Amino acid sequence: MLVALIGSACVETSTPSAQPSGSAETPQTTTHEVISDSIESFIGETVSVQGEVRERIDDASFLLEDERPFFGGEDIIVISVGEPITLLNGDESDLYVTGEVRQLAIADFAREYGLQLNPDLYAEYENLPVIIAQSIIPLLSPGELTRDPERYYNQQVMVSGEVDDRVSSTVFTLDEEQVFGGEDLLVIRQQTTIAIAEDEDVVVTGVLRPYVEAEFERDYDLNWDLSTQETLEAEYREKPVFVADDIQRSDLSGGY
Repeated sequence: MLVALIGSACVETSTPSAQPSGSAETPQTTTHEVISDSIESFIGETVSVQGEVRERIDDASFLLEDERPFFGGEDIIVISVGEPITLLNGDESDLYVTGEVRQLAIADFAREYGLQLNPDLYAEYENLPVIIAQSIIPLLSPGELTRDPERYYNQQVMVSGEVDDRVSSTVFTLDEEQVFGGEDLLVIRQQTTIAIAEDEDVVVTGVLRPYVEAEFERDYDLNWDLSTQETLEAEYREKPVFVADDIQRSDLSGGY
């Protein structure tokens, strides 16, 4: 089992890949395939992992299941070095974590981060590779957001799905494939034209908000034509709309 040490809250591993808006800088990244070969060879470098919470250990830690697999399919222990961990979907949360690979040193981490790691829990992981996370962000489906939008409003999240309908060069919907529950999710991107096609799988980072035309005109420089404005006002008034900071192909190999 590997250990991942998590700081606070978002991004990915590719060669190279852009971070969501608001991040300090683009990290030096590596491919998933190489990481799964030897995490030890990337000590000192920035990597990312995606997985589902397997088990909550305590208020500050949990086991993250390596789904893809990045680290040979082994679970990763996640520990917050900042704010207590909040799991929006409890122990069934999917998360996307980015950070620096280091070796776990209980004494050094106590001095550097003020972490009082319980030796009974962490002694067996001493000197093993860990991830000091720069970010951690929930990864959701379109239906999860549209079924219960109030739960996710104004929080940065990632959503993955298939492009269903191109409303304009900066507006599209993500398909909700589940039979019951949520609806398709409308995604908007400020100014930048989105070079994606219908049926393409993407991962989008941003914030979910209810669509209130006056607020969107105030907060974003959208430059929509009249047809797009009328469509959104007629079909999406007060409905959840996802404002994208970053859009990646589903393999996170390139942004738009």
